[in-house]
Order: sequence, then C-alpha cells, then structure tokens
Amino acid sequence: MNNQRIESLQNSWNLDKRWEGITRPYSAEEVIRLRGSIDIEHTLARRGAEKLWNYLQTEDYIHALGALTGNQAVQQVKAGLKAIYLSGWQVAADANLSGNMYPDQSLYPANSVPNVVKRINQALQRADQIQHLEDEGDIDWFAPIVADAEAGFGGQLNVFELMKSMIESGASGVHFEDQLSSEKKCGHLGGKVLLPTQTAVKNLISARLAADVMGTPTIIIARTDADAADLITSDIDPADHEFITGERTVEGFFRTRSGIDQAISRGLSYAPYADLIWCETSEPNLEQAQKFADAIHEKFPGKLLAYNCSPSFNWKKKLDDETIANFQKEIAKMGYKFQFVTLAGFHALNHSMFELARGYRDRGMAAYSELQQAEFGSEVHGYTATRHQREVGTGYFDEVAQTISSGTSSTTALRGSTEAEQFTKA
Repeated sequence: MNNQRIESLQNSWNLDKRWEGITRPYSAEEVIRLRGSIDIEHTLARRGAEKLWNYLQTEDYIHALGALTGNQAVQQVKAGLKAIYLSGWQVAADANLSGNMYPDQSLYPANSVPNVVKRINQALQRADQIQHLEDEGDIDWFAPIVADAEAGFGGQLNVFELMKSMIESGASGVHFEDQLSSEKKCGHLGGKVLLPTQTAVKNLISARLAADVMGTPTIIIARTDADAADLITSDIDPADHEFITGERTVEGFFRTRSGIDQAISRGLSYAPYADLIWCETSEPNLEQAQKFADAIHEKFPGKLLAYNCSPSFNWKKKLDDETIANFQKEIAKMGYKFQFVTLAGFHALNHSMFELARGYRDRGMAAYSELQQAEFGSEVHGYTATRHQREVGTGYFDEVAQTISSGTSSTTALRGSTEAEQFTKA
C-alpha cells in the first residue's frame, strides 16, 4: 500500500505541470512516512489552491483586498473579487485570539491567522448554503484565501506546524517572510532583522513539506524584506557576504547594505522553493518593480511574482492619477500575477464607521438613514446585506427547523419579522 502511495506522489511531482520549477530536497517516500497510515482530505485547501493556481495561469492578474472578518470576505466575493487576502497585520490589530490590539510584530498567538481563515471559510460556506437553498444566483463563494504566516513564529518546525494549521483551516496560499521571527516588523516599519538566506530557504522547504504531508498543492509565496532591512542575524551564509558591512549592533546583529540588489539575491535563492516571489517595497515604483522582475526572470523565466499595493504608500503623493489607474495592469505585464491591498479591511472598517459616527453625532437618525438608503441603492449591483437577518442565515435555520418538524414548526424566525414586512419586495 505504501509503495502505491509513494509511486503516485512521485508521478505527480514528475508529470504534473503544477510542479515544474519546484525543487524538493526530500523524497516521496519520506513524505509518505510522515503522513501516517491514512490520507486525510482537506477539501477547501485543496480546491482553493487548485482554483488559485488556475487563475494565476489563465488571468492577466488576480487582485485581492485584505479581509478582516468573514462578512468582509462575503462582500468581496459578492462584489466579484476572485480571491481573498488575509493579512497578519489586520489579525494583530483586531482579530487575534488574545483579544488584544497589537502592532504588526508577531505578538499575537500563532494560531490566530488560521482561526480567521476558518472564520472566513465558514462565512463563505454559509453564503453558499443560503444561495443553494434559495436556488437563486450562481456565485462561486469559495474564493481562495491567501494567508499571512509572517516569519513563521519560530524555526523550521514552527513553520511546519503553522503551515499544517493553515491548510486544516482551508488556506489556499500562504506566504512566509525572511525576517527573524522574534524581531519581526511590518515591512514598512524600521528595525527589521533578516535571517540568513539559507535559513529562510529551509523555512520554505519546511512549508512545502507540510503541504505535501497534508496532501494539498498549497501555493507558497516567498517574501523578502531585504530591500529595506539592514540587519541580519548571522554571517554564516556566503550568499549574504557581499551585503554585510562588518559593523555589528549592540544586540550582536550584523549590518547589511539594504536595497533592491540584496532583495534580488534573496529572490533568486527562494525561487526554486516557492511558487511566487514577493519583494516588499517602500513605495509604488514601476522602475524598481521592473528591475526586480527582470532579474528574477533572467534566471527563472516565467516565475510568478506577487506585489503588495500597500496602504502604507501615499499613492497620490508618489504617483499621478493616470499612473495609479494603470499601475496594476503595468506590473501585471512584468509578471506580478497576484496583487493585493493588505490592509483594505482595516481602513474600510475604520473610515466607514468614523464617517457614520461623525454624521450620527450631528444629525442623529438622518445620518443612519442615509447609510440605509445607500445600501438600498447598492442592491442594483448585487448587494444583499440590507436584509441583515437573511444575510446571516436566519432563513437557512428556519429551513432546518421545518425539516426537523416535517414542516410543522410554529417558531420560525423570518415569518412575522420586521424584515419580512419592511424589507422584502412584494
């Protein structure tokens, strides 16, 4: 039996175009030994990864917004986005299991992002159940989720376990950055400390091994912070020597020459082990994006790239309106096939609530009524959350109650509700 499993896995690696250009320094036999005696199916993770990979091969590019909650993800899919991004920054700020508000410094419990992945998938599943029950609409609710594993929350074994947890929660893609986990910072903060290149590569190998053990083609994105980071933990790796200055800090870290050349060096090292390469940048710079893409593609033709269209950039200060409007199309031509606004959920949530609260402070219910009328106005575009009871599944559980009682339940919720009276079209 094990021989059949080993042969099947090896054939997949050898013959499936999905694995072209991917290096694994371990054998199919070693993977099967680590799987255990049965193969457990992770449907959402597997199907999502297959879907996202297909999008990346067939679409000009896939663009996503950072979602903070399940409901935000539902609205993104309803509006027509094909993928969802889940940022560790947003989880740190307002969705982690400690219940605290944190900056993006890996201070929250390591299983927080997988927990939000699960919440998002469950919200999408509820939306799918409602659509299926009502037999109206044809939205594919199970959009692939690309989740932030930060720097792995430790060493290669921590990466292995975190990747498994992501897959169990239904993540389709996961990204890992090359910072020291204990000193991890948002890519747009100072004080970032790089791991030696060889250590970052081992983390990518660990993530791939975890996906293979779980039996999913999870998309792995390797992020480098080397464009801005000017510290490194060790000088052990010859690949890093040309960038190390010789200066040391009080913590014992080595100073490096940050910049695009250091980022390119690392991107080239990561390319055999990752499906996409992401260079974290400090500004939306087309020339820099082109330089990085050209350097990667010179040695790895066709390698897929990812780009953070970050809210940490002041877009209007850096670019004119026309360049902003065409920015994503331009970098897509360079090979940046997955593009995302990391903190879109945070900014949408905060600004919309601030504006509502400011209006409500001064004008009371007139301000809220305007929000409600805006919701009605969006229904022509497919918005449905105006009917909030239906949106969260009240009708679905009415159907559950009726099924249990053979259609005789007298306690169903929507019948006799204000929503049925005031919000349902005749």
